[in-house]
Amino acid sequence: MKVLFIGLMLLSVNVAAHSGPEVPEPMTLTEISQAFGWDLETIQIETERVTDGLSVLFGAGGNIAVTVGDQGVLVVDDQFPELEDKIRAAIKSLGGDRVDFAVNTHWHFDHADGNQFLGPDGTWIVAQSNSRAKMTEDQIINLVGVSYAQKAYPPAALPVMTYDDRMQFHFNDLEIELMHFGAAHTTGDTAVFFRGDNAVHLGDVYNNSGYPFIDAGNGGTLDGLIAFCQATLEEIDEETIVIPGHGPISDYQGLTRYIAMLRDIRAKMMALILDGASLEEVVAAKVTAAYDAEQGDPNLLVNRAYFSLTHKVVDR
Repeated sequence: MKVLFIGLMLLSVNVAAHSGPEVPEPMTLTEISQAFGWDLETIQIETERVTDGLSVLFGAGGNIAVTVGDQGVLVVDDQFPELEDKIRAAIKSLGGDRVDFAVNTHWHFDHADGNQFLGPDGTWIVAQSNSRAKMTEDQIINLVGVSYAQKAYPPAALPVMTYDDRMQFHFNDLEIELMHFGAAHTTGDTAVFFRGDNAVHLGDVYNNSGYPFIDAGNGGTLDGLIAFCQATLEEIDEETIVIPGHGPISDYQGLTRYIAMLRDIRAKMMALILDGASLEEVVAAKVTAAYDAEQGDPNLLVNRAYFSLTHKVVDR
């Protein structure tokens, strides 16, 4: 069963007027798993083939892309250590064995905690330099209504290779290109382009399970999210397969609609903000109403977008 991260959040708005939102008491992984409806003991990994050599694994947390070939196995994102045996079994069913490379699209726990079983096994972990920096220290992720205390990763789970703007792999007869277009969902997002398979994994810059989460407390911005998606769109074509951080596999048209939605919401929010509207007034205006039936609860997006647009986040 595909477990969706943001799609399961029905969270309340909690805000202080001028100094940014109050941060709820941080939860443990067990507590946050219960809040999201995850059961890491019973959840199963589902596999969907994208091309002969590229597949996507769905479980708890972020979607995992897997390329298997003569040179070995490369994954994009790695979910949780609690799912190690199931993830390894899914990779073996695709013809792979040990994981040679793991690319983190960003540093959030539901996409990168699997580093803690892959790194000690000898996997070379790769991330944008800002993401590695975040992994070296304790972090608080404010999800509005709940928060998570992500602890610094041990040395063996940290990326051993980083890049700033662009990096290339030549692996399994593919050109795999990593690109960073500035702060978006976080300050360390990576778009992973599988040039030979005409596919891209966008991590949580593109959420196809509901409204996106912008980690405004850690430098994410709505403007950056839109710009990152637009820059990705300009790197692909109308036949490109688009792998989101959460939700089903999408395409060029799906990403185009996502950008249009975010631009429309931003325009409505900015018109209110420039008129002096508070967060409560923006929420009351229902700026997302045209999309709520399909996307779900908008409170997390509106709250985080408001603080990224008004720059009122002080610490978190």
